[in-house]
Amino acid sequence: MNAPLAPPPLLHARKQAILAALRGLLPPHCLLSEQEDTRPYECDGLTAYRQLPLAVALPETEAQLMALLKACSALRVPIVPRGAGTGLSGGAMPIADGIVISTAKMSRILALDPLARTARVQPGVRNLAISEAAAAHALYYAPDPSSQIACTIAGNVAENSGGVHCLKYGLTLHNVMRVRMVSMDGEIIELGGAALDAPGLDLLAVFIGSEGMLGVVTEVTVRLIPKPPLARVIMASFDDVITGGDAVAEVIAAGIIPAGLEMMDRTSVRMVEPFVKAGYDTNAAAILLCESDGMPEEVEEEIERMSEVLLRAGASAIAVSGSEAERMRFWSGRKNAFPAAGRLSPDYYCMDGTIPRKRLAEVLQGIAAMEQTYGLRCANVFHAGDGNLHPLIMFDANQPGEFDRAERFGEAILALCVEVGGTITGEHGVGIEKIDAMCGQFTVNEVAAFIGVKRAFDGAFLLNPNKAIPTLDRCAAYGKRQARGGVFKFVKQVGA
Repeated sequence: MNAPLAPPPLLHARKQAILAALRGLLPPHCLLSEQEDTRPYECDGLTAYRQLPLAVALPETEAQLMALLKACSALRVPIVPRGAGTGLSGGAMPIADGIVISTAKMSRILALDPLARTARVQPGVRNLAISEAAAAHALYYAPDPSSQIACTIAGNVAENSGGVHCLKYGLTLHNVMRVRMVSMDGEIIELGGAALDAPGLDLLAVFIGSEGMLGVVTEVTVRLIPKPPLARVIMASFDDVITGGDAVAEVIAAGIIPAGLEMMDRTSVRMVEPFVKAGYDTNAAAILLCESDGMPEEVEEEIERMSEVLLRAGASAIAVSGSEAERMRFWSGRKNAFPAAGRLSPDYYCMDGTIPRKRLAEVLQGIAAMEQTYGLRCANVFHAGDGNLHPLIMFDANQPGEFDRAERFGEAILALCVEVGGTITGEHGVGIEKIDAMCGQFTVNEVAAFIGVKRAFDGAFLLNPNKAIPTLDRCAAYGKRQARGGVFKFVKQVGA
């Protein structure tokens, strides 16, 4: 076996200089540089792409984080912020000559005010831990992504995460009041505040969903809401996915805003049921999960109204949770769809796009046709109420060409989302996964505006570089490539 090649002298000297600078800022246990120590950080939930970082820093305090960023800025070292690593678009994949900064050790709930209904937390606090801490006051934090048991609040801020209850209660953007962050220069910036509105430009909305490209979070103040006295879920079965998709629009058109409105097709139902035993109708072509919460009288009335709308829209069967345990079982199936995919396939590729609700049936038909085109199965689970799709493309990476086909399948789904008036991501972010799709959706002038925002926060482009926002050269090359392939139109400048 050949010995590993030694790094070039200049590269080795730079690495040692960087590590020496960082060792002066952190305790020894907060800096990892050996390959076996940095290996767990080589990717996030998008495991198809991996890269070892130069080192991993795990600051324990805001002061350490500020010092880290100042040093890296002076040394021109790229930074990749990382939460729990549950992201699915490669947003936390390291840079070879850069540092991963993990905020996992900054995991304290700093203050919880039941009267103001707010919690002030450090970036490494898990999403679910906020609700667990607030439960004693009959309060909770509403956004509930499927990874909420592990994902952190800073990661939620980076991706503007949603969850199964985002239709009624909103995304991270609607539930965060204030963010305290450190710029690449090591300076503290506070966005938002304790009031319902803050003076000046709404930079909080710019920062939420910016995928770690504008700053590193040190504190987040979130809004807490009262826990509803009662919640019940309808499981509605449909004989075909088209009818099920149309039923989603019928519920919203009836003036009903369910607490949650989720859809799963037959493939995903049969994939999940043996794993979770949620009580799903495995003979249905699709099921809808429709939740109502509030006072008992409100819930009873809304469940009755939704049941009538769903039956009128073509539901073949209706089942309503009769207890809190049964309600949780219904939701456990939906939330475990991703891990359950491993029962059917060695690998899967989870997509994320958003479309107008009225186009659900059309897009589902399009995805079914793509299964034939690419020779791969796809299980569809999604936040039907707000049109956020999560197709799970199943493949075997050990079979030559299957991963490439899965990627092309995913690109075609994103193109279809844009074609029907939607967008390429709802809550998973762009990262590295969808950076070419950005060129397919936005004009050169629009991408230039995004780059301008990035430059205003991080002029040296050291924070999470080469993620989320493509370069103009990349978009030009992508446009020419797709034009030759006859798939997409060339990306043109506005007015060109």
